[in-house]
Amino acid sequence: MRVAMLAWALVLGSGAAYAQEVSVDAVLDGVDKNLTFDSRTSTTTMTVATAKRTREYQMKTMARGTTESAVEYLAPARDKGTKMLRKGDELWMFMPAVERTQKISGHTLRQGVMGSDMSYEDLTSAAKLRETYSAKLLREEPFEGKPCWVLELSAKDEGATYAKRIAWIDKASYVPLKQELYAVSGMLLKTWEMSDVVAMDGRHVPLTMTIADQVKKGSKTTVKMSDVEFGVDVEDEVFSQRWLER
Repeated sequence: MRVAMLAWALVLGSGAAYAQEVSVDAVLDGVDKNLTFDSRTSTTTMTVATAKRTREYQMKTMARGTTESAVEYLAPARDKGTKMLRKGDELWMFMPAVERTQKISGHTLRQGVMGSDMSYEDLTSAAKLRETYSAKLLREEPFEGKPCWVLELSAKDEGATYAKRIAWIDKASYVPLKQELYAVSGMLLKTWEMSDVVAMDGRHVPLTMTIADQVKKGSKTTVKMSDVEFGVDVEDEVFSQRWLER
């Protein structure tokens, strides 16, 4: 009798583990459905607040798939016309003040854009979580009163920007309302929160993101999107180096 009970316990245990794995995959698929797209355009306002001052930037952002994105600064006047172009793993920036295009690579990709808490990688990357990370369910708990799954995401590739993420994913919308982003060493690098979630074109879109660098401390970057459109036809030239200096 005890042997039979043990056998059933093993069967049920493996079944529970399998159910958890399937559930986690479904959750990541839901997140990717929200945050990835065939094409998207938006106007983005980035506010960088430190103890000494607050700066605001306005940008036009355009993206196609997970490998192509373009950003053009609209304001303030001193930065107007600055452009960034990402194709695959390569990123270029055009600076009109010096009329020069610079390739951004290596460690520079992880530095803050315009001194913000958002890196070049954060701003221009649109990789799917399911393809980049392995996940396991840690627990279920609310964040800001909303029931969430708390997932631990471990990078499949050593070259990933963040080796580990802890994500609070809203059960209703499949939006990661909060993420803790970690280095390989286990150091907490950033916290990233998403809010102002709206239903749009069959997905849930967070219009506001708040990023705080936990290493340098003392600053916070808020990114707000408006005029968001999905499935738009963006000209091929936008995703070319010729567009940078146009």
